[in-house]
Amino acid sequence: MTEIIIDQRYCGPPNSGNGGYVCGRLAQHIPGAAEVTLRAPPPLDTRLDAVATDDGTWELRDDGKAVAAGRAVSVELAQIETATLPEARAAELRALFKPHEHPLPHCFVCGPARAKGDGLRIFAGPLRRQAQPPVLAASWAPDPNLAAADGLVAPEFLWSALDCPTGFACNYDQESGSFEKTPLLLGRMSARIESRPRPGASCIITAWATGRDGRKRTADAALHDETGRLLAVAKTTWIAVEREVQLGMTVS
Repeated sequence: MTEIIIDQRYCGPPNSGNGGYVCGRLAQHIPGAAEVTLRAPPPLDTRLDAVATDDGTWELRDDGKAVAAGRAVSVELAQIETATLPEARAAELRALFKPHEHPLPHCFVCGPARAKGDGLRIFAGPLRRQAQPPVLAASWAPDPNLAAADGLVAPEFLWSALDCPTGFACNYDQESGSFEKTPLLLGRMSARIESRPRPGASCIITAWATGRDGRKRTADAALHDETGRLLAVAKTTWIAVEREVQLGMTVS
């Protein structure tokens, strides 16, 4: 059993951890590619226990209650979308919301209210090309404070970077060229890391929706370096919720 504390810095909604970050923290206990299912909003600044179960999975528990569960899986994408660095930077200018309209402005990954070097400030927008499914892209140069002991970007931040762009991809309507404002929460994420970049290296994130089934929306994502080398891939499942649920407020 290992203790994990999700610091306030790593919030998604105001009162819970960013889903990709939390999944990445639990996935550190699982060799190779992993799938993590979020079962409850991960609380901030709270002692959580990462516990190995008898069936070989790992659970993240809050006072005995399972917040997330992870297992080893094979992560293979049906397709992997790419973009050049200039294309990704141009797509950012077409990102979902103006800063004052962002649904979660303090999100560690996509929040525009976060200072450079504090949040990741990844703002995915649509590429100007006709594609099915439509592809979103963003650039990212990891800050030095994201480095692990070996000098490379820590794995949980690669999971983080692949999280929010897929949520925006689930809400993008190519026909209208606009985004729905449906509140979403990450329900499940699986990722495979091929190579971890060094801080400051220019990276490119692409994300694209893969399906809808009722309240469930799915999307995939990829992370490449500036030369086009694949660094990581991810598959996500998002759940459409009420705005109060997304914010962690009690619904009467």
